[in-house]
Amino acid sequence: MHKTKEIFINGFALFSMFFGAGNLILPPFLGKGAGNLWLWVTLGFFITAVFIPLLGILAHARLQGTMYDFAKKVSPTFSLTYCFIVYAICIALPAPRTASVTHEMAIAPYFNSSSLITSSVYFGLVFIFSMNRSKVLTLLGKFLTPLIIFILLAIIFVGIYTAPEVITSSTFKTPFVDGLLEGYQTFDAIASIVVGGVLVISMNFNTNTSFEEKKELITKAGFIAGLGLLIIYAGLIYNGVLFSTSFSENATRTEILSSLSNQTLGNIGSVFLSVLVALACFTTAVGVITGTADYFKGINNNSQKVFTITAIIGCLLGIAVGQFDVKYIINIALPALMFIYPITIVLIVLNVLPEKYTSTIVFKIVVGITFLFSIPDFLNFIVNPAYLSGLKNSIPFANQNLGWVLPAVLSFVITNVIKHQRNKSLI
Repeated sequence: MHKTKEIFINGFALFSMFFGAGNLILPPFLGKGAGNLWLWVTLGFFITAVFIPLLGILAHARLQGTMYDFAKKVSPTFSLTYCFIVYAICIALPAPRTASVTHEMAIAPYFNSSSLITSSVYFGLVFIFSMNRSKVLTLLGKFLTPLIIFILLAIIFVGIYTAPEVITSSTFKTPFVDGLLEGYQTFDAIASIVVGGVLVISMNFNTNTSFEEKKELITKAGFIAGLGLLIIYAGLIYNGVLFSTSFSENATRTEILSSLSNQTLGNIGSVFLSVLVALACFTTAVGVITGTADYFKGINNNSQKVFTITAIIGCLLGIAVGQFDVKYIINIALPALMFIYPITIVLIVLNVLPEKYTSTIVFKIVVGITFLFSIPDFLNFIVNPAYLSGLKNSIPFANQNLGWVLPAVLSFVITNVIKHQRNKSLI
């Protein structure tokens, strides 16, 4: 049996990995529209923002490798391409979003400066920290997460007891699906395969710790992390529900979180949260840039020149995209997420399932079918949706942007049945 202390330490480590400051702006916004159906919204959000990412950690526990190992059963070329696309998305969208969140929450309310200045200074500092790795970020991470959690719990509990007792009707047509798709915006499924492996491998296992013991520890730690995230996310969604009448109709995600903290903790609490979120966003950005630069350095004979060039490109992209408001970045992220998230989810699930059901041919077919049926969801955000209406009407759940789900499940089952029948005929 593992010591309780060891399980909790690793549980909090997993929690802090998924607990991106940018994610905090998503749940209250969901709550504003969720109304009386907030439980369905929370369930959908939990699946893509917590459950799938934790499966990603369990998959890493089995693979004990890198992100490349997640997709290598499809083919080495596919895996390299997949890794490249994921890292490109990371430095082009979630990293710049941290600068945008910082500007909207910590700069714009107090200083009359442009977002371009904020993103330029912000990513200038990110570049300096990326080139000179410092323990300051690690120390900040250790203190930041507990402080933010403390403030958020205060907001949640004060909000529950002081909110106007009015729960409006939901404005969502499909609350469960809306929660599910908003969970994509956390990027946590991607995070679980990008940095999850590093975290799993760096866990302080004894040299004589068996595979099953490692798996048990990571599973229990994952449960603690998942429970923590569920409490925070559900609490913020519920507070968004309770205070929905106090937000302006067109309030942005950052405005809703700022308003919520101001109404529950007052001006001082709101300022404090803004500063902490800005610092936590910064550590996330440095982590993404250095992680991406490390990857490209690794596949180019550990070239420091490649590391520097990747960091420069990442920071320039950060300046260019980070100057836009959060809502705009979330909207431009949608096509990319509709393209990469279904493949990522399927790769995570296939790597968690028993190996007898996940042969190379199963990987190839299921990932191929998932890619094929996610194309209409991806195109829906690029071309006029009217052009795709006939196609989407013929695919189950496609109008909810989940057209890949049923084909992925069916292809998995059918491929395994055929494989099983062939094996029987050979006996």
